[in-house]
Amino acid sequence: MSILDTLNKNNLPKHLAIIMDGNGRWAKKQGLLRSIGHENGTKSVKITIENCIKLGIENLTLYAFSTENWNRPKLEVETLMKLLIKSLQKEFSTFQENNIKLNAIGNIELMPKSAQKVLLDVIEKTKNNTRMTLTLALSYGSREEIVNAVKKISDKVKNNIISIDAIDDSIINEHLYTQNLPDVDLLIRTSGEHRISNFLLWQIAYAELFFSEVMWPDFREEHLYEALMSYQKRERRFGKTSEQIK
Repeated sequence: MSILDTLNKNNLPKHLAIIMDGNGRWAKKQGLLRSIGHENGTKSVKITIENCIKLGIENLTLYAFSTENWNRPKLEVETLMKLLIKSLQKEFSTFQENNIKLNAIGNIELMPKSAQKVLLDVIEKTKNNTRMTLTLALSYGSREEIVNAVKKISDKVKNNIISIDAIDDSIINEHLYTQNLPDVDLLIRTSGEHRISNFLLWQIAYAELFFSEVMWPDFREEHLYEALMSYQKRERRFGKTSEQIK
């Protein structure tokens, strides 16, 4: 019996988020350029998407490029942007065939115009797809997202559109990049690092965390299933006692 057969299809995360870490270190260990690591990482993205579709996971969010990543060497940033364009163009037909809606969160305006154009074009053409929402976090930082939300809400309070007393979780959610997504149920980070790295800080408030030692370019279906098995063995109480949730 394979690990896939042992998974409870009725107890899968509605929203899975992944910090895809380790591309550069994977390449360095093999004496390769960092760009080769990023290129191999796209294979893991494809495999992960295919398996999420197979399992029926409705929302997958991938941390592709952070606000801090702009500080990396110029050549590496340019390579990542070109790789993004190439991947989107290559996988567009896959998105359509599998009814995948592409979404993006982050300060997209900082990206090169060429990358923005391809990204927004694929988002527009897949907007009516309903099987799965694939969200790419690009030029994304959670603190920046929260600061922007606070500014927008403050402006509405100032202009008497929202009263201070009306501000609650739902109001804050409405002003985040992820306003149309449910909270994250499971967050996976690869490469052995045990950090959140400014990713979806508000949205992972009650998420289960899984840290894999595997570098992202080596991440395959068995590693995804391992994380999902771990998720299914946990008791999600949301502040209640075990007795209350039974």
